[in-house]
Amino acid sequence: MPKIVKPLTDIQVKNAKPKDKSYSLFDGEGLFLEVTTLGAKLWRMKFTQPSNGKSNKLSFGSYPEVTLQEARQKRLDARRLIAKGIDPAHARKEEKMASTIASANTFEVVAREWHANKNDSWQPRTSANVLHRLEKDVFPIIGKLPVSDIKAPVLLEMLRQIEKRGATDMAKRQGQVCGQIFRYAIATGKADADPIPHLRGALKSTSKGHHAAITVDELPDFIRAFEKIEGRMYAPTRIMFRLMMLTFVRTSELTTTEWSEIDLVNEKWAIPWQRMKMGKKKLNPRKVDHQVFLPKQGWTLLRELHEHTGNSKFLFPNIRDHEIPATNFGILAAVKRMGYSGKMTGHGFRSLAMGVIKERLGYRHEVADRQLSHASGDTYGEAYDRAMFLEERKVMMQRYADYLDGLTK
Repeated sequence: MPKIVKPLTDIQVKNAKPKDKSYSLFDGEGLFLEVTTLGAKLWRMKFTQPSNGKSNKLSFGSYPEVTLQEARQKRLDARRLIAKGIDPAHARKEEKMASTIASANTFEVVAREWHANKNDSWQPRTSANVLHRLEKDVFPIIGKLPVSDIKAPVLLEMLRQIEKRGATDMAKRQGQVCGQIFRYAIATGKADADPIPHLRGALKSTSKGHHAAITVDELPDFIRAFEKIEGRMYAPTRIMFRLMMLTFVRTSELTTTEWSEIDLVNEKWAIPWQRMKMGKKKLNPRKVDHQVFLPKQGWTLLRELHEHTGNSKFLFPNIRDHEIPATNFGILAAVKRMGYSGKMTGHGFRSLAMGVIKERLGYRHEVADRQLSHASGDTYGEAYDRAMFLEERKVMMQRYADYLDGLTK
């Protein structure tokens, strides 16, 4: 007749003292407490392996870190596995292995792998920006978490941290990037689900329509506000601001311009088609570089800028690392100091210029549109797409610069 084991009590476990030899206190159904000569109290469980009928042991940790009730729950979990024909010792090894793999496949590790995989299909500027935003906004919060363990609430909290800065559009874009990373993780067997779709409706709505821009009638006051602060600005930032008003180029196209693209002697500036938005969207099948026609005021600014950054690769090198271009942060900071935050953006200069050219100077839409490097599509047909309006654009840009000079005089 089998010996009946009386279950242990908390008092028994707590008061168990070491002896000359290690001994065991049994709780029943294989669970026992081993008390060593040094006083350690270790939870063990004897069981019979389902595959071969041999005896084996499991370790459940030490008391008091693992209480009597917790040890009994571990015993119950193990017995349930045995009842299904699963060896709990093997199951534990597989669980540890899976945990090790999950720890290795953190969100940051997978994100960098995804970034490297996509890198060849991006422009260098795009590649650098995507990685920079991940390093700034995402990795500090979820980068060290296993990608397979990240759920919607964790992602939502991360994106709301971005929203709190007032960067609603950036939060939306980062959510889209994270969605691509999760889909890559699923495809490569590192995750089972993409939590991004579950966030629909949980984030703030982004603004619709065009980038913020002042009207033509507000331009004189805007220029006066800039003139009040430009004397205290870092020289390259001041010149960047002025060139944004004079050139019509996109912010990213200006900040990534290299001195090798500028001919100060012959006063010529051509942006390679690969760096243009039309190049990235494959809307420039003839691969035509974009001619930037600067007025004399613009060339004066570039010669001044050359004294500051002429030894660097870029017109506007990053202050901390001259091997990479600066960002448009200086322009945004200046706009904020002027009191135009939310009313004007770097991209808004392009809309403003279009308004001045058409409303005040009377130029045809297609001429200004070409200076803005817009693709024609089917709006004006193939004849327009071939027409560069080069001479007319030169005159137009000088008239535009002179108009700006006259606003505050």
